[in-house]
Amino acid sequence: MEGINRYSRELSSDEIADGKHRFEVGGMWDEVGPLQLEFLRGQGLLPADTLVDIGCGPMRGGIHFVRYLDDGNYYGIDINESLITAGIEELRAAGLESKHAHLAVTGDFDAQQFGIKFDYVIAISLFTHLYANHIVRCMKRVREVMAPGTKFYASFFGAPSSGHLEPITHVPRITSHFDSDPFHQSVDELAYMAKVAGLEMAVIGDWGHPRRQQMALFSRSGS
Repeated sequence: MEGINRYSRELSSDEIADGKHRFEVGGMWDEVGPLQLEFLRGQGLLPADTLVDIGCGPMRGGIHFVRYLDDGNYYGIDINESLITAGIEELRAAGLESKHAHLAVTGDFDAQQFGIKFDYVIAISLFTHLYANHIVRCMKRVREVMAPGTKFYASFFGAPSSGHLEPITHVPRITSHFDSDPFHQSVDELAYMAKVAGLEMAVIGDWGHPRRQQMALFSRSGS
């Protein structure tokens, strides 16, 4: 599944040392990172909970989760090995190596490798870079690590209707598309994908994202 999105480009060690990884995942490091923790705490996340971060990248949000959660309770996966390497460097620089975060590289959203069910799952700015079939794959793989009460939150660029072919400008210089990266989806489109994956969807909507990404909550069907 190489080449799902542009984040498959491997950064050099010099680029990581120069902090280029912070911009490779969209920048806004100091805005979007803390926002993720603030949001999940508002949804009930406690230090004793386990969290898996799908598409964690170089730990823009992860570094805040690692600091907040109990030792060993943060897990992150990403397709890009160099971004994971950058994330390890970010943790080291923040003095958080002793918190024993679990990071892994995977090309197909495999979180089963950790061998546990999670209390919370988060995927920020991931669906915005995936084709629909890859979103369904992600949802199905995430379902494998969800217990009946697990909460799975994912952000997306909203569209006013299904099959919305026209580009949508969300903020200046951020325009989403029906069939090219960055992608938008309607609520009905995401709900259908969730149903295919055995999940149910609830819309949260605005959660304060500076680029106006919306938020959805997914749970296991019948939970």
